[in-house]
Amino acid sequence: MSDLCSEIEKFGKGIGNASRYRIIEALLKGRKTVGELVGIVKLSQPAVSQHLKVLKACNLVIDERRGQEIFYTLNSKYTLDLLMNLVSDVKKQRSNTKNKNK
Repeated sequence: MSDLCSEIEKFGKGIGNASRYRIIEALLKGRKTVGELVGIVKLSQPAVSQHLKVLKACNLVIDERRGQEIFYTLNSKYTLDLLMNLVSDVKKQRSNTKNKNK
């Protein structure tokens, strides 16, 4: 399995759960604490923390400690790079297929 394929698989795992996707939607509006996310997505604090752990493992979320609080933000650079690599790979595959059919 290629590195890109592995990264896309991790991405899919991150967004492949409705609760995690709701967390991502909330983070699209800016950084949030666990407490803020609990209020927005209507899940318990332990559930939100577990989902954030998965999102971090998938590189979709970054955390930043400010004093006693931890703020979570989307890792938009990683996500954009991953999607750009996917588009590039698809274009290469399409080009190779066209060249073979000539």
